[in-house]
Amino acid sequence: MPHSVTDTTTPASHPTASDTSGRTDALHSVPTGLYIDGVWRESSDASTIAVENPATGRTLLDIASATPTDGAAALDAAVAAADDWARTSPRHRGEILRRAFDLLTERAEHFATLITLEMGKPLAQARGEVAYGAEFFRWYSEESVRIDGRWSTSPDGKSRLMTMRQPVGPTLMITPWNFPLAMGTRKIGPAIAAGCTMVIKPASQTPLTMLALADLMTEVGVPAGVLNVIPTRTSGAVMTPLITDPRLRKLTFTGSTPVGKDLIRQSAEQVLRVSMELGGNAPFLVFEDADIEAAVDGAMLAKMRNMGEACTAANRFLVHQSVADDFAALLAQKMTAERLGAGIDDGVTVGPLIDDKQRRKVAELVTDAVDRGADLTVGGERIDGPGYFYTPTVLTNVQPGSAVLREEIFGPVAPIATFTDDDDAIARANDTEYGLAAYAFTASTARTIKVAESLDFGMIGINQGIISNAAAPFGGMKHSGFGREGGPEGIAEYVETKYIGINPLDATVRNSHTDAR
Repeated sequence: MPHSVTDTTTPASHPTASDTSGRTDALHSVPTGLYIDGVWRESSDASTIAVENPATGRTLLDIASATPTDGAAALDAAVAAADDWARTSPRHRGEILRRAFDLLTERAEHFATLITLEMGKPLAQARGEVAYGAEFFRWYSEESVRIDGRWSTSPDGKSRLMTMRQPVGPTLMITPWNFPLAMGTRKIGPAIAAGCTMVIKPASQTPLTMLALADLMTEVGVPAGVLNVIPTRTSGAVMTPLITDPRLRKLTFTGSTPVGKDLIRQSAEQVLRVSMELGGNAPFLVFEDADIEAAVDGAMLAKMRNMGEACTAANRFLVHQSVADDFAALLAQKMTAERLGAGIDDGVTVGPLIDDKQRRKVAELVTDAVDRGADLTVGGERIDGPGYFYTPTVLTNVQPGSAVLREEIFGPVAPIATFTDDDDAIARANDTEYGLAAYAFTASTARTIKVAESLDFGMIGINQGIISNAAAPFGGMKHSGFGREGGPEGIAEYVETKYIGINPLDATVRNSHTDAR
């Protein structure tokens, strides 16, 4: 495991090809302005955001930073385009999404490179994100023509009941830094399919991928004003006026629970439709009958995808005491074999964390656990040099009360604690305010059913370490939020249901018991 990282970029506004990969030329085609009403423009006060490569700490590009004036212009554009866009045919909207899927797939390497450069994940994982993110466009291209209503006769036979589903209207989308493409496409896809216009604020750490995606969406035929992108380094000042504007009809946010709670409070003023995908504290249960090798393989997927910087990442490993030593030993072996380095370099499996603040948090959680009696089996090392690297870490004998069992780690740290029986495992798993994802490995069908029914989480993976799928509803319970993204459920977040009662006037209702002969 290397203790230094090769610098793969040159400073700042004039990036050149990497000496080791030749991939930084992808930056040359990225727009650096705000995308409002179909036009790329500078910030109204010429302010910028320096987008950093977390593998080197150096600036990749300087891009425009939106002001409140720019935010208002973006919402103006979304409102102006809303009625015409809502009236477009479902087939037309679906064909736009299908073209977007095809073009995004064709340019997968370009987008994967951007993701890796600005976010840090290994290139192989970035390619996986592009494939996953593109799938939301394909799924919702097919769902756009399936937004239906119903027609029925009222129980008393005197009227007809009709329901229809129509676009919610202008939507504000706030996306996180850890999946800069997929967290956008799983909001954009259903919004376009439903006929909604949108204002998107990508995370200031990783806006380049979304800017490139906006360019692609224009290319495939999204009309001016339907999609607007406004990165900003003053999020509160720009977002608050939009959230409290009566013309906005929906807010969707993916990010931390504390920020989500603030946004929910702000949204109450206009009684907005709100969907929130917030923090997680995913338990990973390994029962005594589990295939340990399969469980460790699943653990590596659930923990190390994105360096652990995922809301669905396994956060607590709860292992039956009879197999805990075997599981920990094999997991430590797998973690030690990971190759740490700049994600853009071939063969790297673990990239940097997003910034030094996140790395400090991870280090503090590990220190707290060790101070409380946990054993540091492997890792626990902050790497000096350029970038924000932390070694893959396994903690065993983690004690109750340790912060690493309560807080979302968002890093490559696997804390292992033990349980004695099924009820103990379920109680420990549910002992959290969060309820996003959970994992369990067992050979028992009966236990599978019991665990699935008993765990208070919105998504549960049984004998698998990755559960995200465009065809399935993604979302959580409790402090992990509400609403769903993906699957047939995802499009329901972007439509309102309208009921129409119709009196046929000339209808004659026969009463079966009085008219019977």
